[in-house]
Amino acid sequence: MSYFTKAKFLTSAPSISHLDNYDGMEVAFAGRSNAGKSSALNKLTKQNNLARTSKTPGRTQLINIFELDPDRRLVDLPGYGYAKVPLEMKLKWQKNLGEYLEKRECLRGLVVLMDIRHPLKDLDQNLIYWAVDAELPVLILLTKADKLKSGKRKQQLMMVREASMAFCGDVTVHAFSSLSGLGTGEFEKVLFDWFQIPRKVTE
Repeated sequence: MSYFTKAKFLTSAPSISHLDNYDGMEVAFAGRSNAGKSSALNKLTKQNNLARTSKTPGRTQLINIFELDPDRRLVDLPGYGYAKVPLEMKLKWQKNLGEYLEKRECLRGLVVLMDIRHPLKDLDQNLIYWAVDAELPVLILLTKADKLKSGKRKQQLMMVREASMAFCGDVTVHAFSSLSGLGTGEFEKVLFDWFQIPRKVTE
């Protein structure tokens, strides 16, 4: 049983001004609206419906907070960059995302999710550069890795790892599949380090 199965929904907020002044640790999840954030959170926590998934990208319009324990939280941030979302709504989401990343002092790390077939779009790179400037560690999680055969998957992983060196920061890259579970162990290990959880804690 993984420590992350403890996760439970705490609250949703339209902007950072609606969040509490939290003195614990938060790890945030960000990505394009079709990158599979909700599926990754559900796989991590072994809960099918913790984060709402939808076949219509862009459904995550609020900052959603999930509590692991009183001192640790997972944060699902609004998706960005999906073309079919009205511009006014898109700008609002991006403003909320930017405010959280710039002003949330309890943030300990940022997971940036990208479809392994379409990594490192401009908005993804901008987000990573921001995090590096803020001296935050970043995990690039290449989702939907089951969509590629092993050879192509390894090729994409190596390409993104090489490209990530240009960010000149604490940037880790792993392939991941919410369907097959590929990369779940590596994903958990990074979060355990960020949350300062002893490795022997598994329940």
